[in-house]
Amino acid sequence: MANNIIDHFNEYFEIVPATSDELKDEVYKLRYQVFCVENKIFNCEDYPSQLESDDFDRHSVHYLIRHRNSGVYAATTRLIPPDANNPEKNFPLEQYCTIDNVAVMESINRAHLAEISRFCISKAFKKRNNEKNTLATVSSGWQDYPKQEERRTFPYLSLALIACAIKASHENNIHYIYSASQPPWLRFLSAMGINLIKIGPLVDYHGERWPTVIKIADMLDCVAEKNPDIWNLLTNKGRF
Repeated sequence: MANNIIDHFNEYFEIVPATSDELKDEVYKLRYQVFCVENKIFNCEDYPSQLESDDFDRHSVHYLIRHRNSGVYAATTRLIPPDANNPEKNFPLEQYCTIDNVAVMESINRAHLAEISRFCISKAFKKRNNEKNTLATVSSGWQDYPKQEERRTFPYLSLALIACAIKASHENNIHYIYSASQPPWLRFLSAMGINLIKIGPLVDYHGERWPTVIKIADMLDCVAEKNPDIWNLLTNKGRF
């Protein structure tokens, strides 16, 4: 077994940028499975092709996480940068949430702001009863998998998705990330040293969520101080 999180994770999983039409279809297929079939957040009948997609996907950066042994895509997320054709276009979070933390937002250049969304992990990689209806998993204790060493990597899928967003931000000159975050997720991230800033009231947006923002550089500095092993996973050992 590898001695650190990132090497152990990379032994069993691979981060895949979804740059081709075929890989994007895998993204939309997995999202349909998680958001429509497993969690009933969206209506299956609205997606007869069994591919969950929206208008923001056209200018988003998509990532998949593939389980090496099975070839199955385990998780996906997207980063929505500003629309080059319409820089002032609202992000999804801005359409559904009230943003009233003016002190934080007035210092942010929208050209360097993006939103992370469609953050999800396949039910096949979430085996505990209390995780069945969650979009991301943060705990351990899976059963019915062939290798105990593999099971130990599954809690890091959520952090690996954050790593995907950081990599996409690095490649697209993004310095700040919006997210609509569920309260348990905020508590988990805080334990990792990731302290998202609430910028508005709690809303019912596919479940209770806080609109949040974070400066990526500040986030990584805090994580590095609290847990260098997690920092290595989020930055691919400092490469981004």
